Amino acid sequence: MLDILSSMRWQDIIDILIVSYIIYRIILLIRGTRAVQMLLGIVVITGMYFVSGRLDLLTLHWLLKTFLSSILLIIIIVFQADIRRALTQVGKTPFHKTHDVALHDLNEIISAAIYMARRRIGALIIIERETGLRNYIESGFHLDARLIHELLISIFLPSSPMHDGGVIIHKGRIHSAGCLLPLSSNPNISKRYGTRHRAALGLSEETDAVIIVVSEETQEISLVRQGKITTLSDEEALTRRLQEIFINQERTSTPWKSWLDSIKGD
Repeated sequence: MLDILSSMRWQDIIDILIVSYIIYRIILLIRGTRAVQMLLGIVVITGMYFVSGRLDLLTLHWLLKTFLSSILLIIIIVFQADIRRALTQVGKTPFHKTHDVALHDLNEIISAAIYMARRRIGALIIIERETGLRNYIESGFHLDARLIHELLISIFLPSSPMHDGGVIIHKGRIHSAGCLLPLSSNPNISKRYGTRHRAALGLSEETDAVIIVVSEETQEISLVRQGKITTLSDEEALTRRLQEIFINQERTSTPWKSWLDSIKGD
């Protein structure tokens, strides 16, 4: 043991730390998703491959060997959604970035959501953050309109031709309406949630967008982000959560920014 430690270079220590961090981030990324069960399935198949080889189970060993020979391609196909999400996370800047949603914009969104919930008008409002939503923006109607609650409400009225899709808020403006979103394929979603909630979950699984869903059936307002749905009881709860995400977060330094500030202070 001492011989191993004495022969280690500083590059080896950095190498181990980087690999450990990557594994840690992968575990955080797939935790609570279907990827965990699929990964366990691959581990079990790999274990069966080695056991069948030891026990001379020739047919089973050959079948598993054929399967595992294409394991890289299988992993890419099976985990494509998780890989896409991971690459999106890697591409984000680690430095502090101010968001384009101001307190006034949030108040307009909250007013519209509360009004529509009370009158049983379904709505799907997407607030873009760091991950671009161009693919989904192009599927809707381009508006580039001022963000006011009256316009948001009129878009989601049942008589509006754009009420079925989602509205995307980009840089404090209503960029597009009637946008089509990817439905989540998570089998653990509660049956009480309809298409709007599944679409919001699907988008949140692929991007860092914050989505507000108003249910015309239950009059509930839900906040969806990072693959999770949070049902909010009233206007105060909705205001508090949105301010925590967009306003208070801007005033809080990221670890990277704090580290840089400490260096400058030295």
